[in-house]
Amino acid sequence: MRIISWNVNGLRANVKKGGFDWFLNDSPDFYCIQETKAHPDQLEEGVRSPIGYYSYFDHSKGRKGYSGVAIYSKAKPDNVEYGLGIPDLDQEGRFIALFFDNSSSLLPGITKFVLLNIYFPNGGGGPERLSFKLSYYDEFLKYINKLKKKGYEVIFCGDVNTAHTEIDLARPKENVDNTGFLPVERAWIDKVIDAGYTDVFRHFHPKEVGKYSYWDMKTFARDRNVGWRIDYFFATESVLKKVTKAKILDEIMGSDHCPVEIVIG
Repeated sequence: MRIISWNVNGLRANVKKGGFDWFLNDSPDFYCIQETKAHPDQLEEGVRSPIGYYSYFDHSKGRKGYSGVAIYSKAKPDNVEYGLGIPDLDQEGRFIALFFDNSSSLLPGITKFVLLNIYFPNGGGGPERLSFKLSYYDEFLKYINKLKKKGYEVIFCGDVNTAHTEIDLARPKENVDNTGFLPVERAWIDKVIDAGYTDVFRHFHPKEVGKYSYWDMKTFARDRNVGWRIDYFFATESVLKKVTKAKILDEIMGSDHCPVEIVIG
């Protein structure tokens, strides 16, 4: 089973750049995208409902052309949830969870499994926005911890908008006071790991440097690989044991981010 996550920086723009054709040709079992910047009604039928996939969308409820996430799944979930259940945090369309209550066909030996695709807020724009990001972080961790208590194994993926450690960005010293690498943001990822969720890429590549998933396009940073690793997969222990690969697909173009992937089984 293969799962790909990609911040496409506008689904309609990504389609024009060939990103959606790449997805269809690659044919993962799950395709989780962030920053769709579109209501489903704005998408062509082949993008909204591609053959062979069930599709699910969460979009911004107020500001148009902003935020948004989607999951394309070859397997039909038993339940789908949109949002954390907190109105003040759910207006921007950042959250989809697919629940599989009899998931042994997907993950042998695992009965209950949930896949979450999240576009976590960016903390830029002043103290109020950073506070929103940190509130979202805290409520999300509470949410997935409740799932674990209910017996679910968890995979969550998406644009976390924070680089965890110094090897996760090209210029850590220059960014220590900038959102995306603030101590308080990085400390939340520590809490996630302490709560039993493993950063899957770092599990397989604990010391690898120069592997990033986001580059500033205005400064042509991708050409120089001056990037950030802010796109992640996290997994609970039983799922992690079944993961065989974790990759950053930095050769794939079409966004200021690149896709990240895990392979299970």
